[in-house]
Order: sequence, then C-alpha cells, then structure tokens
Amino acid sequence: MSTTLAKPAEVSRTWYILDAEGQPLGRVAAKAAHILRGKHKPTFTPNVDCGDHVIVINCAKAVLTGRKLEQKKYYWHTGWIGG
Repeated sequence: MSTTLAKPAEVSRTWYILDAEGQPLGRVAAKAAHILRGKHKPTFTPNVDCGDHVIVINCAKAVLTGRKLEQKKYYWHTGWIGG
C-alpha cells in the first residue's frame, strides 16, 4: 500500500464559515485550527500547507464556560534551591 503525499501545487483550497453563536469558545477554536491545518482532507501531508480558509462569525456571542479566571492559581519560583 502506498502513501499519497500532496505537493504544494496540487492543493485546492476552499472557504469555510463557522458560526460561533452559542458554542464554547475552545471548541470553535479547535475546529478552526483543524480546518486551517488541513487535517480534514484525505490528502493531508504534515510538511505541506494544505489547509483551507476559515471565517468565524458571531464571535461576540460565543460562550465562555467554567470559572477558570476565579479558580486558576499561578505558581512562580526562581528555580534555585531554597530560593
């Protein structure tokens, strides 16, 4: 079985419109990244830019879930022993 590798000249690009209204922000971002990278295509090649164009609409109506701003703790140390 042979592996098909896409060449930059063979890549066809299409436009996608994602509607972010009522959806969690992280899921919309993950879907957009998946399309931009080109992993949804059967001719995906990691070293070739074979992704498509993405337009995200209704970004202001995306849902932010959880209470990460109130619950997240940031730790900082110098890296020195005893410091």
